[in-house]
Amino acid sequence: MTTNDLGFHYRFEPKPGAGRTLVLLHGTGADENDLIPLGLTLDPKAHLLSPRGKVLENGMARFFRRLAEGVFDVEDLKARTHELADFVEAAAQTHDLAGTQLVAVGFSNGANIAASTLLLRPTLFRAAVLLRPMVPFEPAEPPDLTDVDVFVGAGRSDPLIDPASTERLVEMLTACGASVEVLWNPGGHQLAPPEVHAATKWLAGL
Repeated sequence: MTTNDLGFHYRFEPKPGAGRTLVLLHGTGADENDLIPLGLTLDPKAHLLSPRGKVLENGMARFFRRLAEGVFDVEDLKARTHELADFVEAAAQTHDLAGTQLVAVGFSNGANIAASTLLLRPTLFRAAVLLRPMVPFEPAEPPDLTDVDVFVGAGRSDPLIDPASTERLVEMLTACGASVEVLWNPGGHQLAPPEVHAATKWLAGL
């Protein structure tokens, strides 16, 4: 089903008896449909909840504003993070997902707001798959993420993301107590089949 209820345009794909819900967060210029195939690959038995980012940048949907490439509007990011988290909580109630394991799956811009959600609303997601993430911001008070598992997929030749920023994010999440698995590949910003396979295997082991 696709709807604009709950404040977001979103797509929901229910699966009978699912014990997990993947919250799919797309990259810049995509929409609520783009990560559905990835979600089906990562866990074909999971519910899929896929919202569309509400910010437009030159006509392309994003989850929060940025001032330049790699330079975030942090205040907008924080406000949009809480807005997205409120949506996920409302959708969990609307679609009876409260008993499932909520897992964020984000690519690029979606990975960054997923990381921001871990820092600002640490009890929302049980786990996260962050593909091409970078540091969203440095928290003044690190959250407790001791019960959270995170998979990070990054490219050493990514022209859009400084590997040092991804490495710093991994350090931050680990310092907050999260269990983090990192897979570096030699490629760029596009996802590679080996990391999708690795993320699928990792998710199956949770």
